[in-house]
Parts: sequence; structure tokens; C-alpha cells
Amino acid sequence: MTPYFRELGHSDLIQINRWRNTPETVAQLGSAFRFVGMAIDEKWMEHYLSSRSNNVRLAICDSTTQQLVGAMYLLNIDWLHRNAECAIWIGETEAQGKGIGQQAMRRLLAHAFDDLNLHRIYLSVLSNNIRALNLYKKIGFSEEGKSRDAIFKNGSYDDLIQMAILSNEYHDLGTI
Repeated sequence: MTPYFRELGHSDLIQINRWRNTPETVAQLGSAFRFVGMAIDEKWMEHYLSSRSNNVRLAICDSTTQQLVGAMYLLNIDWLHRNAECAIWIGETEAQGKGIGQQAMRRLLAHAFDDLNLHRIYLSVLSNNIRALNLYKKIGFSEEGKSRDAIFKNGSYDDLIQMAILSNEYHDLGTI
């Protein structure tokens, strides 16, 4: 499957809300499962639209079916220090494990470094999310630290691994 990317919009909220209310989808994310009402997601979208100057939220879509399969974000963009947090999730189960996340992350980094002129992109990932850890290392992220027992999920605590990539590291890899 070849993905294409576009800005998230109101029409995506039904799908995103479905993913956010699916425990298996939320299991690998750095937040606890909570039921999320559509009104909350509508407010989330309105907040994003009012803060677009410091956030980028993109839809990951299947180019054949036009179906939304995931989302990726650049959050809290700091224009002075030229850094931002990134996040990604592939919400559609049938789209997971097919390389879409890698293609999406490479495109997000290209946008961050080449279009927005950012210098550092950072993220946090659950220590037991081996697939994501391997992906991030493969595309050039380095581990910077660990927050021990930082997240309580499914009855136990888990560590969060902090990772980042700098623009020169990204360009040295010839990532895209």
C-alpha cells in the first residue's frame, strides 16, 4: 500500500474517534485507554485549528482506496529553538506492519527539516513497543533517556524512552 498525506480535517473525526475508543489501538500509545466522546474529539479538532501555527496534524491515507489509515503529528513547534515533538499511529489494523509507518515517518521528517527548517524532532515511546523502537532507530533516531515507570497501563507501570533526531543526522542518512 502506498500512502499519501494531507492535513487532518473534520471529516476524519469519526474514524479517529473509533480508533481512540478501541483498546487494542491505544495499547501501544503512551497514554492510558479512556473512552472518548465525539464532542471531545470535536473540541480537540477546534483546538488544533486554532493552534495550527505551532502544530501539524496529518492524515495518512491509502492512495488506492483514499481510506484514512493513520495520523502523524508535529506538536508544540518551538520556532525559536527549532524543535518539535512528533507522534504517529496507524489506527487501521489491516494497515499495520506493512511499512506505512516508516514511509509516513520519513515524510514527516522531510517536512519538518526541509519545509519547516526545524533542527530537532523528539518523541517518547513505550519501552515495550519494540516495533516502534526498531522503526525509530532504523530511520535515525537516537535514544536520549528513559523515564522509569512513567506510564501506568493495563495494570502495571512501563518506562518511556525519549528519542530524537537532528536535521544534520537526518540529512547525513540520506533518508529520502
